[in-house]
Amino acid sequence: MLEKIASIESRYEELSSLLEDASMDYQRAAEYSKERADLEPVVLKSREYRVVLNQIEEARTLLEADDPELRDLAQADLQSLEPRKEQLERELKSMLVPKDPRDERNVIVEIRAGTGGDEAALFAADLFRIYTRYAEKRRWSVEILSQNETGIGGFKEIIFMVKGRGAYSRLKYESGVHRVQRVPETEAQGRIHTSTATVAVLAEMDEVDVQIPESDIKIEVYRSAGAGGQNVQKNSTAVRLLHIPTGLVITCQDERSQLQNRMRAMNILRARLFDMEMQKRQQELETARRSQVGSGERSEKIRTYNFPQSRVTDHRINISSHNIAAVLDGEIDLFIDELAMRDEAERLAAGEEDEA
Repeated sequence: MLEKIASIESRYEELSSLLEDASMDYQRAAEYSKERADLEPVVLKSREYRVVLNQIEEARTLLEADDPELRDLAQADLQSLEPRKEQLERELKSMLVPKDPRDERNVIVEIRAGTGGDEAALFAADLFRIYTRYAEKRRWSVEILSQNETGIGGFKEIIFMVKGRGAYSRLKYESGVHRVQRVPETEAQGRIHTSTATVAVLAEMDEVDVQIPESDIKIEVYRSAGAGGQNVQKNSTAVRLLHIPTGLVITCQDERSQLQNRMRAMNILRARLFDMEMQKRQQELETARRSQVGSGERSEKIRTYNFPQSRVTDHRINISSHNIAAVLDGEIDLFIDELAMRDEAERLAAGEEDEA
């Protein structure tokens, strides 16, 4: 760990010297400045750690002093300094764990009704409400990219973007199959039904991140389905995009212009392709993929929403909330905080194994 810290401190000092060059062009100065700002928290924490190490060394030296009062003071100092040293070590190790480069990105969230017909579509709408409320609480913005409504307030599919700092770092843990257990309004005998919906969380990617040759894409345009009457769409503005190498198909029709729908479809395609590449790499490394969506069958689940018992259980961490109304209102940090903490602990353990 100390070698890694020394390397970071050396780079930090190098960047500080480079930034003093008045002749440097603006773009490079901005790049260096950002890199230096990213390293600064580690450097400041490491300096604090070194101060504590020096204080511990001085205190241990005083333990051999002839003066009993000095020895008592040194012993008292060590009792407070040793825990502080351990805390700083944990914090530094956490800061040195490689972060997911996608964590600060905006996200594209795809919710699809799974097993359960109309009830599954209504549950997909509930999940959309959860994430919308969660975004509002964090002052993130939500923009619907594509939707396929059922006509009774549900969604067969809804795709939307969440824009905000750190959106992916939080919402990435929501990927998977969500299960609901409740009595549908149409159920006359009061029987509990089980339905599912799948959630996929994809980091937004720029053209620079994922380059797609035009020869790999087939684009079709058609008239979007409207409300009829005066609102009927007379122009072909809806876009269906086929990515030939993978067979992925994306449709967008919510925007009024063909260009806007095409841009949105390309955004979704880039995110999906990047996610597929990440899956491939992680599978090669035999790493468990948190964003595995699954098939939507009832047996696969990451979280269960049990309405009769007013309970929501996350099966990955075995933690439950007994206030389902609050969860439906976007209170999901109980689960995300624990998932993030365990994810960091696993990455820390993996880093320590690599060092060993």
